[in-house]
Amino acid sequence: MSGLLNLGTRALLANQAALSTAGHNIANVNTVGYSRQSVVLEATPGQFSGGGYIGKGVDIVTVQRTYNQFLTRQAALTQAIQAGDTARSDKLTQLQDIFQSGKTGLGAAVNDMLNAFSDVSSAPTDLTARNVVLTRANELTARFRSTSNQLDEIKSGVTQQLQQATANINSLTSRIAALNEQIARATGTGQAPNDLLDQRDQLINELNKSAQTTTAAASDGTLSVFIGNQAVVLGSSASSVKLVADDYGVPDRKLAVQLGNTTNVLDENTIGGGEVAGLLRFQNNDLVEAGNLLGRMALAITNQVNDQHKLGLDLDGQQGGNLFTPLALADGKPQALNSVTHLPITATVGVTVKDATKMVASDYELRMTGAGTGSIVRLSDGQTTAVTSVPVDIDGLTFTVGAGAANGDTFLIQPFANAASGMNTAIASARDLAAASVIEPQIGTANKGNVAVVSLAAKPAGFVMPPAGGVTLDFTAGSPPTFTLTGNASAPVDTATGNAIAGPPYTYTSGQTITVDGWQLKLQGTPATGDSIKVQDATPTNGGTGYFNLNAGNSDALMGLRDVATFDGANMADGYAGLIAQIGVRTQSAQYASSVSQAIAANAESDRTAVTGVNLDEEAAKLIQYQQAYQASSKMIQIAQTIFDTLIQNMAR
Repeated sequence: MSGLLNLGTRALLANQAALSTAGHNIANVNTVGYSRQSVVLEATPGQFSGGGYIGKGVDIVTVQRTYNQFLTRQAALTQAIQAGDTARSDKLTQLQDIFQSGKTGLGAAVNDMLNAFSDVSSAPTDLTARNVVLTRANELTARFRSTSNQLDEIKSGVTQQLQQATANINSLTSRIAALNEQIARATGTGQAPNDLLDQRDQLINELNKSAQTTTAAASDGTLSVFIGNQAVVLGSSASSVKLVADDYGVPDRKLAVQLGNTTNVLDENTIGGGEVAGLLRFQNNDLVEAGNLLGRMALAITNQVNDQHKLGLDLDGQQGGNLFTPLALADGKPQALNSVTHLPITATVGVTVKDATKMVASDYELRMTGAGTGSIVRLSDGQTTAVTSVPVDIDGLTFTVGAGAANGDTFLIQPFANAASGMNTAIASARDLAAASVIEPQIGTANKGNVAVVSLAAKPAGFVMPPAGGVTLDFTAGSPPTFTLTGNASAPVDTATGNAIAGPPYTYTSGQTITVDGWQLKLQGTPATGDSIKVQDATPTNGGTGYFNLNAGNSDALMGLRDVATFDGANMADGYAGLIAQIGVRTQSAQYASSVSQAIAANAESDRTAVTGVNLDEEAAKLIQYQQAYQASSKMIQIAQTIFDTLIQNMAR
């Protein structure tokens, strides 16, 4: 009789456990990271009798969670990639919003300033027209400084987000380590602590949103967690992560793991996904490129406008100075490990602008192999240029290396990083605007032909002031006419083709622009033999006629800078459009990557929950099944009790 009662009790307890587990599943249907649990039952070994083995009921083996290691890991990995792509995409969208098009953009400010010179060309002595140029120049510099400040604000925001993310990583790793300790103790009982395992998996899933991880299981049930190749959780111990400076001392550029007194810096490429990885890529690549594009634009405009402005005369007949405050380029930053055998580091690397039209928006790294030898790497694309002697000219920049650089020393050069923030106008008075050219033409008084000067402008590239007495073009009629040059001057060049004109005597072509010693002269008409045109210094103190008050040759040349190829082949007027395009392409690419990774992550999570999640319909059906089994078990005990009572009563008689 006791066997029947024991069998019913076993069945009752087993079905009660099944009911409780189903209820536990239903209660946690909306718990993030919860895995469905089920009771594993097995038949109790039967007892042998002469008539065979008689069953003794059921035993509870364990409560098992429905878990798929591959799908769980895949969901965490895809969420890490999605978090990184989304973080970078969001920041690039903010970056794109800074570089506005239309009337409020930098491009409009550049064009407005250059176009303002047209009114000065029409009325060289009109102070109102000159003041408009200065106003436009001030607006331009203000927009550059404002844009630079906005980039700094984005950078500051990224740093704050990175600090928050690292704090979140440290919090999560500490909690994982604590759960590891609890799990190890619980696993010692021989049964899996399902809810604790779910909690740990969820924390690892959350950790992957900040930084992509890998895990390794130990025999005691604990998990070791790695970011890159560095362990952040080992058993019940957690290491902290923090932001550190890069090799050149630039703060908050790398992620490091602090283990005791040892700091292990992680390679950005090994971090993989996660918010930290996305933010670091944005900060160390996208934001740097945007700053270089903006800085190059500011530096090129400043240098080209200043160089041309210096070739003019102001309203008082004085040679022009800088229209914009010259921008100084910072020296190269030495790597922390430079010349460790002969500290302190004394070598300096300088950089100056040689040709603003050839500059590339990039940082550079100088790697020394000896005194004045090594290589310079353009970091934007990895192009390497061998250096056999210094100074060396690369991409329109001149690099110099001071004494003390040794084999193995490395320097980071950032020519454009802070250029835009320092952009300002250098003159305050409209009278100081050098609109007139420093050179002027003189038509021969005895000329009989109708040759006339269409334009005369001094250009910064190769300009040499005409000598005392000027440079004279003496014409001879013919088919075609010819001319010779009198005065210390180089041979003329066809400006349109860049080819030297054969001679002397040189062939004269009406409407052709020729370049001599950096000044460009365009003539129209037919000369007679004996006609002459002189090009001379226009400054009154050097024998000029005072023509500077009447002409606007330098204003025309300044306005002509609009069409000078300056930014990767684009002219100055269109340079900002190229900047917007580069930022836009990066942003669109990041947005597309974010949308794709979000879809992949959603599918991976859906696949995981399809296997491990709770299905209410299924659990409801199980409740009915276990309820009926429970009731049947109770009935079995009731029957056993009735039989036992009857037996006792019969024996009492």
